[in-house]
Amino acid sequence: MRKVDFARKTSETDIKGSLNLDGKGLYDIETGCGFFNHMMELFAKHGGFDVTLRCDGDLRVDGHHTVEDCGITLGKAFKDALGDKKGINRYGSFIMPMDEALILVAVDFSGRSYVGFDVKFPDEYKLGDMDTELIHEFMLAFARSAELTLHVREICGENNHHVAEGVFKGLARALKQAVAVDEKNGDVLPSTKGVL
Repeated sequence: MRKVDFARKTSETDIKGSLNLDGKGLYDIETGCGFFNHMMELFAKHGGFDVTLRCDGDLRVDGHHTVEDCGITLGKAFKDALGDKKGINRYGSFIMPMDEALILVAVDFSGRSYVGFDVKFPDEYKLGDMDTELIHEFMLAFARSAELTLHVREICGENNHHVAEGVFKGLARALKQAVAVDEKNGDVLPSTKGVL
């Protein structure tokens, strides 16, 4: 079972939840930030991950710590759930159409964190109650904790909501490919180095 419970508590956030990589896309999410809830729900549904997530964050300041710390916590949950990574595809990519927006996402569970993020939002722009700059912060935090190479590129897009949805749905679909177990691989690690 590739399922983990997780928790992280700091002076800024208190996070609890669970992740099942082999789920059905079921979710129960409450972060206190409506738009971020929406993105996390899309993430769970389109990745086929069962996710419960509760975050009590210092939203009186802003949403930064809530979004970043959820990224840190979920990234570590993916790392823990994958264990030794034997048998997984390791790589995944998806080009996500979202109406006029088209987003490319590619991932590699390489053990080395890197984020290439080429998505443009207007400066100081909000989607609902969330600053759009926090989308990049989530990706950085998630990739670092998951020890994941992540590239996100906006091919085209005009509506900021559609672009944001494309990013999170595309991430979910790429991750779904990467974490899938290839029966032909058996318990072989997908690397000539012998470690990931």
